[in-house]
Amino acid sequence: MNDIYELRQYTLRPGQRDVLIELFDREFVESQEELGIRVVGQFRDLERPDRFVWVRGFPSMAVRAESLTAFYGGPVWRAHRAAANATMIDSDDVLLLRPAGGEFTLNPAVRGTPASTVVVADIRYLSGPYDGEFARIVDDAAVALSTEYAENNFPALPVRTGEHVFVTFASVPAENGWPEPAGLPEHAKVTRRERLLLAPTDRSMLR
Repeated sequence: MNDIYELRQYTLRPGQRDVLIELFDREFVESQEELGIRVVGQFRDLERPDRFVWVRGFPSMAVRAESLTAFYGGPVWRAHRAAANATMIDSDDVLLLRPAGGEFTLNPAVRGTPASTVVVADIRYLSGPYDGEFARIVDDAAVALSTEYAENNFPALPVRTGEHVFVTFASVPAENGWPEPAGLPEHAKVTRRERLLLAPTDRSMLR
């Protein structure tokens, strides 16, 4: 089980998403996992054709610093970073998160097979830190995450700060469409909401 997650949303140059996905799925999955990083899921954003979204996890903040230092200073990233960076306009839209309820169901055996589901990520922006008041809606989601407030210990990769979020992930059959985000108690201090409709790549475990 991971205690730290990153939800990463990249804005890409027009027509470059499949280029990045092919490179990422071929070179950046096992090479990260060998260093203690769990590549949870990679996705095409169904509503934004130039957006690539992915999630990775770490056992702790300390392991995060060690693993990212090893990966981004290592031979695989060095060999392919120019090609990866050439597809990107922005890679700084990153939320640092920790579990708030539920667990991802991940099976490495599905990698390399077509996905028949859509992952719905519902991001709720709060006026203050998450304090557990939304626990009842976790039953409707595969997993829930909330903001991790620890200082970013790998500053070469920025993360968003000064925000409070509660994020749920749900999986639905692609042919069934997708549900509206689950409701919240009236007292919940939600300032805005963002819903991501995500199509897993063939090598995504989260699907």
